[in-house]
Amino acid sequence: MSHEVINHLYSIGKLAPLDVHFAELMVRLNKQPTPEVELAAAMTSWSTRQGHICLDLTRPVDIQLMSSPDIIRDLDLAAWRHKLVNSRIVGHPGEYKPLILDPAGRLYLYRYWEYQLADALKARIDESLALPETNALRVGLARLFPTQGSEVDLQKVAAFAAVSKKFCVISGGPGTGKTTTVAKILALLVESSAKKDLRPALAAPTGKAAARLQEAIKLAKQHLNCSDQVKQAIPETASTLHRLLGSLPGSPFFRHNESNLLHLDVLVVDEASMVDLALMSKLLQALHPDTRLILLGDKDQLSSVEAGAVLGEICGCGEPERFSQSFAAAYREICGCRLDRTSSPEVVGQRSQDCIIQLQKSYRFAEDSGIAVVSRAVGNNDADTVVAAFKEGKYPDLVWADLQAGEALPQIVKLDIVKGYRGYLEEVKRLRSQAMADSTRNLQKIFNLFDEFRILCAVREGPYGVAGLNLLTETLLEEAGLLRRDNKWYSGRPALIRRNDYNLGLFNGDVGIYLPDMVAGSDSRAVFPGSQGAFRLFHPLRLPVLETVFAMTVHQSQGSEFDEILLILPDQDSPVLTRELLYTAITRARRKVTLWSSEHVLRLAMARATERISGLSDALWGCGQV
Repeated sequence: MSHEVINHLYSIGKLAPLDVHFAELMVRLNKQPTPEVELAAAMTSWSTRQGHICLDLTRPVDIQLMSSPDIIRDLDLAAWRHKLVNSRIVGHPGEYKPLILDPAGRLYLYRYWEYQLADALKARIDESLALPETNALRVGLARLFPTQGSEVDLQKVAAFAAVSKKFCVISGGPGTGKTTTVAKILALLVESSAKKDLRPALAAPTGKAAARLQEAIKLAKQHLNCSDQVKQAIPETASTLHRLLGSLPGSPFFRHNESNLLHLDVLVVDEASMVDLALMSKLLQALHPDTRLILLGDKDQLSSVEAGAVLGEICGCGEPERFSQSFAAAYREICGCRLDRTSSPEVVGQRSQDCIIQLQKSYRFAEDSGIAVVSRAVGNNDADTVVAAFKEGKYPDLVWADLQAGEALPQIVKLDIVKGYRGYLEEVKRLRSQAMADSTRNLQKIFNLFDEFRILCAVREGPYGVAGLNLLTETLLEEAGLLRRDNKWYSGRPALIRRNDYNLGLFNGDVGIYLPDMVAGSDSRAVFPGSQGAFRLFHPLRLPVLETVFAMTVHQSQGSEFDEILLILPDQDSPVLTRELLYTAITRARRKVTLWSSEHVLRLAMARATERISGLSDALWGCGQV
């Protein structure tokens, strides 16, 4: 029966050739035809392509891959598991076999089981560090986090957790002060360290996120209430995780691993929601057991493109702002403040919760701003509030427009697009008449103007996708006289790097702009922001794979911020339309969100939440095995 099911699923596009070939390989390795093994192998391969780490055989919802009630009804899950356990290719945890079935009924590809991220995290969570000298820590916390009102200062709580723990997660929406908090934490660690040369490092999953982290830390340092010597010890340079670990070209491995550890005392990783399970596991393997690891991110954002949702899984259980009694007592002794929300010591997984701080207060948006109201409503799964906030016209920072038929799209979006990109393109034109095309001040102005506006799409293909919107935008801007597409390297073309090039130091997600090269007398230089406010110029023929980026996917926009965004949803439902996608898109904007959609599609997106199965939450919170 399973072979027929697999063929049927393949014929209707549910399964990919990779899933089918993997299932056939498992059957050959099993050395006997076992339909249950073939079906389980195909579905496990499918699950990993959907971003899951495993296939949960106990959940009928996962079996609905087949989308046929008859198939689900015919499956005897108990008999299925029995067949798997007695096959040659399925092993128990600790065995070396292609597939691993854990006691909770989750089936893993061996390479995902081998990552064992939960064990590495629990080792850090379970071991607290000796606190610095009490009075010095009390003074440092009071100076860097002065008391403001009677409310508990969660930034201060996060700093205390980071100083006292080997592992700390600081989660929060945009503008909640995550990087400001971590700059103060680094100052505290430098001040209280017994080492004269504390070795901290900053990292992020993409080049764009690393650049933003650098800028944020550099700005935060200027306002720290500490000595210049301490400020100088706080790093300003951030690298991508791949650069930090030392990617080996053409290999999934890194130069730094369990046999060649990173020499760091503190590592801060920003935009941790974008880090997949495999990369996080390899990072943990490369860290010395005594290295502090601080993760920054927004647990409500989209998960990583690759398999896993590490930050969401870590933060996904327990109650926010509820701490163990021992943690609350230590905090009260040092800071003189009471943490009312405490649990009994017997609560399972409580030590994990002491390491997780969810910042609540946004310093970027007023509590009653449209962006703040909608982002909270999306997080709370309140579709009525989201629809009303956009459609009633109550908030000046929210604009709603009913999406119309594809052939009407050019005219209805023309005004927004031309207005949004006019500023930077006019500055590009002025650059032609200047003596120095590489003037840092002029280049910075162009990039600042470009980041004032961006088109965000949920999908890549079709008239409402990135490909179609980029072509449409080029046409509209050319008709408006703002650019001239005389070649594919035309002046003003924004480009997004899609493939890492370690020789050039350009990485997936980096954004540059083709600008006039007055020295060479041609429009033939791609300019990318570099470190320390500098810019780097490249001949177009040297660049890796890239694409035009007037419009980008919401996934690609993670780690970026724009003054205004134009969010265009497709005219029909799609599996990528989720609450996490809406939340991520809306929170990319600082000042204004314009949404082109139908109410029907918006409500469908609100009704769908991203769920990735791995078992990590269960393992961290004591509810199962991973």
